[in-house]
Amino acid sequence: MADLQISTSAGARYFASLVPSLNCLRLVLNGLSFTTDEGLTKSVSRLGKPEELLKGPLYYVLVLILCAILFWRESPVGMISLAMMCGGDGIADIMGRRFGSVKIPYNPEKSLAGSISMFLFGFLVSIGMLYYFVALGYIQLEWVPTVERVALVAFVATLVESLPNRIVDDNISVPLASMVTSFLVFGY
Repeated sequence: MADLQISTSAGARYFASLVPSLNCLRLVLNGLSFTTDEGLTKSVSRLGKPEELLKGPLYYVLVLILCAILFWRESPVGMISLAMMCGGDGIADIMGRRFGSVKIPYNPEKSLAGSISMFLFGFLVSIGMLYYFVALGYIQLEWVPTVERVALVAFVATLVESLPNRIVDDNISVPLASMVTSFLVFGY
């Protein structure tokens, strides 16, 4: 067990994905109404319906699992993707609801305040996470090109989040766009 907690261990990435995996199971069981947890349903759904747990919240934990297993601590791709989903998209929703009176012309369901928050917080959380992993010695980055690359990823993620899209949930589209763009600009 101690080896699994050491981040250089081969099993560490799977150990790290254990908690999101348990949350995934919890969401599926409650979403399919095999169990009932009203607190869970109220805290992560918008309308309070258990079937909502099988959409955005489930996609969210699946992305967490995917990033932990695929990218672990060796690549900025996973770090940036999670930062865009958690820090960017998460704050965009809050700020958009609170201050979102000015809507984006091509998508009246999204606000300028939400999109600005998406870019700004996605960028800042990404830089913060990268700084943390650089300080711990897990990755090495040159900061000027890194800041430019993260700004590009934040722009692409913000654009994708702002698009009118009823087909793909933004808990999938934002991290996926972030992963692809990060992979293209960082190369690993």
